[in-house]
Amino acid sequence: MRRLLSSCALALALVGPSHASADGAPPAPTGSVGLAATKTRLPNGLEVILHEDHRTPIVTVNLWYHVGSKDEPPHRNGFAHLFEHVMFQGSKHVPEDTYFRYLEQAGATAINGTTNSDRTNYFETVPKNRLELALWLESDRMGFLLDHADEATFKSQREVVKNERRQNYENAPYGLVSEVIRAEVFPAGHPYHLLTIGTPEDLDRATLDDVRAFFRQWYVPNNATIVIAGDIEPARTQALVEKYFGPIPRGPEPKRAPAPEVKLTGETRIEMEADVELPRVYLSWPSPKFFAPGDGELDLVGRALSSGKTSRLYKRLVYDDQTAQSVSAGQASMELVSMFQIAATVKPGKTTTEVLAAIDDEIAKLQSGGVEAAELSRAQTSMLSEMVFGLERSSSRGNQLNMYNHYVHSPQYFERDMARVKNATAAAVQGAAKTWLSKDKRVVTIVTPSKSAPIAGRVTKITRPGAGR
Repeated sequence: MRRLLSSCALALALVGPSHASADGAPPAPTGSVGLAATKTRLPNGLEVILHEDHRTPIVTVNLWYHVGSKDEPPHRNGFAHLFEHVMFQGSKHVPEDTYFRYLEQAGATAINGTTNSDRTNYFETVPKNRLELALWLESDRMGFLLDHADEATFKSQREVVKNERRQNYENAPYGLVSEVIRAEVFPAGHPYHLLTIGTPEDLDRATLDDVRAFFRQWYVPNNATIVIAGDIEPARTQALVEKYFGPIPRGPEPKRAPAPEVKLTGETRIEMEADVELPRVYLSWPSPKFFAPGDGELDLVGRALSSGKTSRLYKRLVYDDQTAQSVSAGQASMELVSMFQIAATVKPGKTTTEVLAAIDDEIAKLQSGGVEAAELSRAQTSMLSEMVFGLERSSSRGNQLNMYNHYVHSPQYFERDMARVKNATAAAVQGAAKTWLSKDKRVVTIVTPSKSAPIAGRVTKITRPGAGR
């Protein structure tokens, strides 16, 4: 409890006036919280980041491959996510379905992998004396996955992914709404046009040769970064990384086509039906990429709008007007361009028209009147506290270091990240709302209950700018 309170006090202390550097980047505060790390690169291109922390005798291994669904070729949507599954099935020296067993028998925790639009990561936390096991397992699937993965492995994991899509999207209430929205916010041909989960059609048409080619292009040491965080001896740890990963040959240099610009020219209106009990309203805007000017300010806008019972949209829609059951707002930050979204579930007896009008009214008030000092302080303190609390676990620290390295090419960005939150002014937050949350450059989605519709939703009408209504 003492550590929790001191972290909260630190976050509170970090909220206050300061100044940006001459190049516009937030300065790193001195004497606050750091996330120290060293970064080196092996001859084969693998980036190695070490973070030493002797508080507990555990070590986290966190490996990022710099490939996500945005890097998939046309008609191969879902490949990156498919590999998240295939990589756990075995490699040349690791038999089928034994990866988890090796680690669990060694006392490992937090064993998993995730995929998003921008990257794929794998991670595990092990007792300090089992670090070598974790490195051997990770290196074997990086260097020798294709020696094991055959047609049977590929087909079985393809079915697992398709079932995951059915479970989380096709058979979930409002499950396919996000797919429809993303396709409208990001134009056809944009790397973010499709969801990471993949489409059944693309997964079914893929061949084992396609999968092998995708692996050889992206899952190579020169397109990966390994973070080792915890109770380590840096010199010995570096030697172990060189021992297990050094012999793996570098692959071709990844080539990414430039993404088309995302620029909405008006309001797109999507009308959907779903076999659900309550209507929903979604408002979506393209917004600045991760860590670009405006990204942090929109994080604060999202909290001012919907974080806590005193936030603007919660107070207006849920408490005062009682037109909505719930409401959320936030910035989904990504590498190329982000998306800011507001979603509200309408209360029985109320209408989507009422809710949409109230949301627009609150946004207009924020744009014209800005945020109050206390409101901004609450949002900043909330964000800063979450960032500080996130440092308590070695698994979180490992992933944070890899995240900074991926998006800003420097693992030692934590203090600058805190500074961009701490230094955000009321004028900057207001300016971000005015610049990015325009009524004539957005996608509005209305979901109406219908017993004849699928539970995940179906489109009944899309009205794009210039088409009339």
